[in-house]
Amino acid sequence: MTVNIIELSGICKSYGRGAEEVQVLKNVSLSVASGDFVAIVGPSGSGKSTLMNTIGLLDTPTSGTYVLDGVATEKLSEGQLATLRNKKIGFIFQQFNLLPRLTALENVELPLIYAGVPKSERRERAKRMLESLGMGERIGHRPNQLSGGQQQRVAIARALAGSPSLLLADEPTGALDSKTGAEVLDLIIRLNEQGNTIVLITHDLQIAGHAKRVVSIRDGEIVDDRRNAALPEQAVTV
Repeated sequence: MTVNIIELSGICKSYGRGAEEVQVLKNVSLSVASGDFVAIVGPSGSGKSTLMNTIGLLDTPTSGTYVLDGVATEKLSEGQLATLRNKKIGFIFQQFNLLPRLTALENVELPLIYAGVPKSERRERAKRMLESLGMGERIGHRPNQLSGGQQQRVAIARALAGSPSLLLADEPTGALDSKTGAEVLDLIIRLNEQGNTIVLITHDLQIAGHAKRVVSIRDGEIVDDRRNAALPEQAVTV
């Protein structure tokens, strides 16, 4: 039986009040099954960033319901949302968001600290995660000692460290050159093949073409939702 990680129903999001109110999301409904790889695409101002923030529990909708991995979120407090976010979602950002004074290992440990994982266990888990992504020889390096691609691998290791139900990737190749971006995208594809559920936000249709499903948003509404045709088994090009 298919289990949905994401269930959005009738999501609306408005900013401002009265005549100044701007509706950014308009009755958005979206389900994402466990193990799926969904790209959400749209031009600047389409509402995709607001939708990403809603899915990531970084923002709350004005109306509608959101069930994340079986947990209804609309009545949760800010603290409860933060706990759920840390437990269920791993974030991969365009700008990596690594703390410059911490080593690669220490950056990957961060979500495990917030989750209350004991020091020895979290250090071992962080080390294993970095090693699995080819960063075993860089665990003591700080971000300024790493290339862009290496920093993104650390960021992906951090996102995976807490074994989240969902990986939410916001333009994960946007700050990288084309070759390194292709390597990172290939890594994300392999993570999905290993069973990770991934939602990727992008404006780039070529990148979206590597997802299993593409959801298009425009003017705050989903205007298209389709499965990609079978993808060729070849190297990723960005």
